[in-house]
Amino acid sequence: MTQAVVPRTWGLLGCAIGAEVAGSLALKGALDHPGLYVVVAVGYLGAFVLLDRVLRAGLGLGVAYGIWGALGVAATAVLSAVIFGEAFTALMIVGIVLVIGGVLCIEFGSPARRSPDAGD
Repeated sequence: MTQAVVPRTWGLLGCAIGAEVAGSLALKGALDHPGLYVVVAVGYLGAFVLLDRVLRAGLGLGVAYGIWGALGVAATAVLSAVIFGEAFTALMIVGIVLVIGGVLCIEFGSPARRSPDAGD
C-alpha cells in the first residue's frame, strides 16, 4: 500500500463503518417505522461496497474487517443507548474495550506493520 493511498483507505473504512452503523440503527427504528427498511438496505449495501473499496485499496481483510466490526459494534452500542435508551453497562464497556484491543493486536501484528528485516 502506497503512502498516498492510506488516508483515502482509512476514510473509506470510516464511511463503511458509518454506513453499517446507520443500517443497524435503522433496523431497530424500522420496527416502529417500516419505511426505515430502505435505510437499512442502503446502509448495509453501502457498507459492503465501501468495504470492497477498502480491500481493493490494499488494506488486509483481517485488519479491515476487524476494525469495521469492532468500531461498528462500539458505535452501535453507544448510539443505541443514546437514541433508543438501551442499556449501556460497565461490563459492556469492558467488552468493547477488549474487542478494540483485539483488533489493535491484529493491526499491529499484521505483516505490513513489521519491519522488513524482521525474521520469521
